[in-house]
Amino acid sequence: MSLVVLSQIDEERFGIRTARCSNIKLADLPHVIDFCMTNGVKLLIARCLTSDLETAQALEREGFFLTDVLIYYSRDLLKTPIPEDICDVKVRPFMPGDEKAIKIIAERAFQGYMGHYHADPRLDRKKCDEVYVSWAERSCLYREVADQVFVAVEGDKILGFSTARMKNPEEAEWILVGIDPSAQKRGIYRSFAINAMLWSLSKGAKRVVTSTQVQNVAVQKVWVRLGFEPLLSYYTFHKWFD
Repeated sequence: MSLVVLSQIDEERFGIRTARCSNIKLADLPHVIDFCMTNGVKLLIARCLTSDLETAQALEREGFFLTDVLIYYSRDLLKTPIPEDICDVKVRPFMPGDEKAIKIIAERAFQGYMGHYHADPRLDRKKCDEVYVSWAERSCLYREVADQVFVAVEGDKILGFSTARMKNPEEAEWILVGIDPSAQKRGIYRSFAINAMLWSLSKGAKRVVTSTQVQNVAVQKVWVRLGFEPLLSYYTFHKWFD
């Protein structure tokens, strides 16, 4: 994968030429800026490791501004047993037809969620909300987005969803979780975590990784109690070229 690429999905959503750079380093900066100028990019979304302060400071000097801090955790699936799922809400694999309920839950769960899109005052708030709704929908439809989608059900009602994928033969990623606000604090999030770990193990993974914004302390507490450990973190920067 190239260091910096055009983001078609962001361009379609926000109506502006957008590029992404997943792990920029100081030496890459001239090439990335040149790519954006050559391709008429209006918005660049770039991440760098929080340990790389030299690059972060250089980005700030170039007019980039901080929009979030993303922290990753990792769980060794072989070191200790996976805890028992004690939630009274059943979790099952996604079935065709669940998409409508998942979309509605994503709309409720992620309204105003403070990710890097919402942190940019130049981006439309409603379209920022749609980022997560679209992500949830695409997870149900495309294997390149997610290999597995789970839903939490009570009777015939879906209360939440969770997605996962295999990053490589030894590592899985637990990606997106949305729970209806009416079903919060019932242990569903923990149940999704356990099911993601069991699924990852069944696929041959030795570990599973997951991420969130650093200020999202509540989910990190759940992760730590389930044996996850901090792995690394990234700054997310935006830069406008107009």
